[in-house]
Amino acid sequence: MLTHIFIRNFAIIDKLDLDLENGMTTLTGETGAGKSILLDAISLILGDRADSNNVKHGAEKADISASFNIEKLKELQSWLAENDLENDDECIIRRIINKDGRSKAYINGSTATLQQIRTAGEMLIDIHGQHEHQSLMRRDIQRRLLDDFSEHNNLLADVRTAYDIWYQTENTLSELQAKASERNERVALLKYQVEDLEQLDPKENEYEALVDEHNLLANVDKHISTCANAGELLYDNEDSIYSLISQQINSLSALGSENKNLISVIELLNDAQAQVSEAASLTKKYLDALEHNPERLREIDQRLNNIHDQARKHHVEPDQLFETYRLLSDEYSQLMNADESLATLTEQRTQYKQAYLKLAKNISNKRIKSAEILSKEITQAMQALNMKGGVFEIQVSQSEPLKCAAEGFDSIDYLVSANPGQPAKLLAKVASGGELARISLAIQMITAHQGHIPTLIFDEVDSGVGGATAEIVGQHLRSIGKECQVLCVTHLPQVAAQAHQHLQVNKTVTQSSTETSISKLDDSQKQAEIARMLGGIDITQQTLDHAQEMINKAQTA
Repeated sequence: MLTHIFIRNFAIIDKLDLDLENGMTTLTGETGAGKSILLDAISLILGDRADSNNVKHGAEKADISASFNIEKLKELQSWLAENDLENDDECIIRRIINKDGRSKAYINGSTATLQQIRTAGEMLIDIHGQHEHQSLMRRDIQRRLLDDFSEHNNLLADVRTAYDIWYQTENTLSELQAKASERNERVALLKYQVEDLEQLDPKENEYEALVDEHNLLANVDKHISTCANAGELLYDNEDSIYSLISQQINSLSALGSENKNLISVIELLNDAQAQVSEAASLTKKYLDALEHNPERLREIDQRLNNIHDQARKHHVEPDQLFETYRLLSDEYSQLMNADESLATLTEQRTQYKQAYLKLAKNISNKRIKSAEILSKEITQAMQALNMKGGVFEIQVSQSEPLKCAAEGFDSIDYLVSANPGQPAKLLAKVASGGELARISLAIQMITAHQGHIPTLIFDEVDSGVGGATAEIVGQHLRSIGKECQVLCVTHLPQVAAQAHQHLQVNKTVTQSSTETSISKLDDSQKQAEIARMLGGIDITQQTLDHAQEMINKAQTA
């Protein structure tokens, strides 16, 4: 819901800092006071294009921001997170308009595009009246309202899942079929490459092992000489390291009884002697294993040459040849089995399509039944809103061939006949803004408890009605306010009396300036404002009493 709105230097508003509550809020004031300015500001928050006329005369820029509690709006929370715009359970949208008409938009402090604030706005506020933010005109919203009314969201989820599986299978099959003409040429090339590599039969990690063995055999004389010298130096000679350490151990041990500090030195030398002995033993073992093997060296040379030749042929490094062989073999096997895959996918596609069509048919039947019930209920609501003889109709139809989508194959249209004898037309084609607003109100009266948008704004939905009908309109707006936040611009006291919160718009005109302000009314101020709406300039006690009676009646309803 909309919790706060801040406006500075917008049109004829110098500064407005307004907290808003849940329930029904009315906005009243004299004709020309500027009630529409607040809606214009909200429209900019929702993504309307700005121009220089939005900036108050003499100011450099206009600044508008609106705060929303989105704790229950999981869809919006997910969207904000996907776009790195999340801010816990709050969403703050801000517009700054420069006097040259250029503007900037922000969501939760981060720069946003107009399209982004429009997307967020569509999930936050719905304006009914002679404005463009009317989600009921959108066919996807019309379909959603009908589905919510039908309470078959689980079935709808099944339809979407079935469609996704069918769609993905269809795409995979199409890709395979499109590549069929290229497959034979690719198979022929792969066959040649794989058979060529099969003759070499490269092994995993073979190249590195061959290089190490080649280096050893090519330098075996150097290895033998170096290891023999090491063996003599470490252990075999009379003056070997082992012997020298042994002599020092004996010498120091003789002093051990006289100086206990030498004990640790002797222990270290003993450890060193053992290490030298072990090193000498391993060196001898390695030396014994060394031998000249020119035949094996020639074999390795030839094998390495063959690996290098194949690596150059495939434009890879020698140590990557085994992985290349594996990948080519896998692709060759897949393509050789492509015909079998095509047959399997073709069969699966048919099965998945039939599963989807069965579920889509089920939901279509439910929609048709629900559409009949919802149409009757909205038609009845229209009669209560002074649209006598008006008829509302929800048409569920299918095109031929079927236009299949994730939500099913139905085409859902909202049609209305505002007056008796007139043919029903698409809701979006209804010419009268007042009629359109009341029809929207009738729809909201029936479906408000299922709505996904938390804040509804009704701009003079009471236009052209009065008396008992106006009271009914007010009662229904108050009822909708129990389900979501309602803001209503009205000229009728019967509607204003129903409000949980009352805002008054005032315009102050001086020789040098014109300013509009909005203030919250307390109980006595609300009584006076409704009395003004009832009685005009001269407010009598009788008018005040009548106003209070209307308020009391509304509050106890």
